[in-house]
Amino acid sequence: MAENDKYESSNRTTTGVKRRGVLQGIGAVGAASVLGYTGSATAQEGGRLALAQVKSPLEFDPIVLNDVPSAQVADRVFDGLYTYDSGTQVIPEMATDMPEVSNDGQTYEVSIREEATFQNGDPVTAEDVKHSFEAPVAEETENASEFDMIDTVEVVDEKTARFQLKFPFGPFMNTLTHNIVPKSVRTEDKEAFNTQNPVGAGPFEFVEWQQGGFVRLERWDDYWGEPMPNLAEVEMVPVEEPTTRITSIRTGENDVIEEIPPKLWAQTESMNNVAIDDELGIGYFYLAFNINEGPTTDPKVREAIDYTFSMDQAISNFVEPTGERQYSPIPRPVADEWDFPVEEWQQVPHDKDIEQAQQLFDEAGVPGDWTARIIVPPDDKREQLGLTVANGIEEAGFSANVQRFDWGKFLDTYVTGNADQYNMYTLGWAGVPDPNSFMYPLFSTVDEVLGVTNGTFYRNEEMNQKIVNARQSADRDERRNLYIEAINTVLQDRVHLPAYNLKNSFGVRDRVSDFDAHPVDSFRLVSDSNNVSVEN
Repeated sequence: MAENDKYESSNRTTTGVKRRGVLQGIGAVGAASVLGYTGSATAQEGGRLALAQVKSPLEFDPIVLNDVPSAQVADRVFDGLYTYDSGTQVIPEMATDMPEVSNDGQTYEVSIREEATFQNGDPVTAEDVKHSFEAPVAEETENASEFDMIDTVEVVDEKTARFQLKFPFGPFMNTLTHNIVPKSVRTEDKEAFNTQNPVGAGPFEFVEWQQGGFVRLERWDDYWGEPMPNLAEVEMVPVEEPTTRITSIRTGENDVIEEIPPKLWAQTESMNNVAIDDELGIGYFYLAFNINEGPTTDPKVREAIDYTFSMDQAISNFVEPTGERQYSPIPRPVADEWDFPVEEWQQVPHDKDIEQAQQLFDEAGVPGDWTARIIVPPDDKREQLGLTVANGIEEAGFSANVQRFDWGKFLDTYVTGNADQYNMYTLGWAGVPDPNSFMYPLFSTVDEVLGVTNGTFYRNEEMNQKIVNARQSADRDERRNLYIEAINTVLQDRVHLPAYNLKNSFGVRDRVSDFDAHPVDSFRLVSDSNNVSVEN
């Protein structure tokens, strides 16, 4: 979902990469119950929408929440100063206009709409904005690195906030889409605000949550913004097992289901009363190497492994049509927006050539008794990718094994750099629509003082400086050129083998009108371009 733009002291947990950017996706063991609240809507207009999420949310406070299911709920309850249009462009939401930018891109002044109001009746003020942007760092949350480029937030007056940055942070407009919380309500009881009574300025009010079960929201009839939601009620329920999710929309138990798996895409598409709504997300899935220890520290070995299998064929077999092949760390919606040379990057990966792989293994002096260790998270697509690589390595004459870990063990293991535990891993990353979201957290230099890692232990100071310079520039052309040079380096060095990106895909019953999958926000229920209704 959100980005991980971080590598300073507040940027990581001591166990490694900050969790929010890691794309967990589907694949957890077991099926969740689809039972939940079944009462009637409190108003008839627009009806009640039942939406099946892949996983259960954990919390709802935007200051601390760190996972996609929680954000999917919070984004209906809270509004930000800015939001995204139907694509990846930032537009005003609670702000009156785009910010006034000065001081060579280090000062942003934002005016708040007079009518913007929280659900408890309090006006949205600059003091609330200040708290919303300063609290993640001040409270040392896992989201701190999304805001640590901010030096101060000044309350100019009740409806004007001024942001002073430590440097001209290029993607700061994306940062300004952060949801705003009411300072007085949140600070009175942070735990209650997080899990029992989140209060925002968004179009839906939080009503009820059964942990591990459903979340129920109701339309806020005094919503300050436009348009007013058609829907009277929204219920979200976790249904982890894919077949169960598909069954729940076929039977009408749910109106919308999230994430259509590749093997069930055609089945869902063929249902008479169901359509698929999808939009390519802002994500990146990849095979990465342990460049800290073991044979994969050698670029020749990494290139040899690239020759042992066909990534194009693997993505065709295990990912399409729910996703597409990706040739760089930058998702296509972002690469297109920045006019990156994707066609050139498509020429970098090799197709399968076992003889060439064996020659490179020999040149690198890899011992014949080497066993390649590949670890994968609990996700079928990434496990299939790991198995494909292992099969190719075995075809080249070596042993290989694939271990599928639960998320906790996987996240703790892949940041160790211990070759006895892994030589490769498969993972995914989510971000905002800016190259910084992917280049900075995934490829910038390891800070060994902090005991943290970019996941591969890759070190290239010249490339790293280009990423840092691009991050600390407000000149788009300069940033573009720096990113192209940095991406060329990491692709040629095969730090990762880019694999695929997934669509934000939803099965939608025909009784639902105007549902909108979105590249950044996952889905939209009400916006300037859509307003969902359900015939109940």
